[in-house]
Amino acid sequence: MMKLALLFFMVPCCYAVPKNMQGKVIIFPEESDTAHVKVTPMVEKIFFTVTVCLRFFSDYNKEQAPFSLSVPSHADGFVFFRGDGRYRLYINDRGVFFYGLPTTVNQWNSVCVTWDSGTGLAQFWVNGVPSARKAIQAGNSVAGAPSIMLGQDQDTYAGGLDRYDAFYGHVTDVHMWDSVLSPEEIKKYMQCVGTRPGNVVDWNNLEYTKHGYVVVEPKQTEICP
Repeated sequence: MMKLALLFFMVPCCYAVPKNMQGKVIIFPEESDTAHVKVTPMVEKIFFTVTVCLRFFSDYNKEQAPFSLSVPSHADGFVFFRGDGRYRLYINDRGVFFYGLPTTVNQWNSVCVTWDSGTGLAQFWVNGVPSARKAIQAGNSVAGAPSIMLGQDQDTYAGGLDRYDAFYGHVTDVHMWDSVLSPEEIKKYMQCVGTRPGNVVDWNNLEYTKHGYVVVEPKQTEICP
């Protein structure tokens, strides 16, 4: 009977139930090699085009990964880092740096990153400012069952977490699409007006599980102008 009771107690932790996260933030309050949020994608497919948007707040300026997508063949399937005065995007374990974009600490930053396999062009948008468009993995695809995490880089598929790469701060409004959003759509996201939800990851219908020291709370302040 004791074993059955223990099993009943443990089962709820193992299932992710979709939740409307509108008005909420995910807080990673300390550097950790365990704390992360595992997100279940709404679709599993081969990605030839991708857009990921989110907002982050941190007082830490070292390079850190708020979002990572790993696949069995590539630990860094689609991952981006911010900090040290720059942004960095990895696709299928190959990376490229983007310079001259806002990386303000103690302030909410709205970030979108896009990639199109057909042209090989990737681009960041931060607080409405677009980066130069740079070549990475032209003609390739991100294929295989995706493991998506918030707050950690994955050095191995669905694992290999490292405190050095951990995100230390707040994250909200996370969306992922299997297409490249137009500049007009990205500007709407930056301004919090009329954004269509992600069809791969949708913050307003987010299926996730928390691991380690992670806190979900209502937003304290307005983020968008």
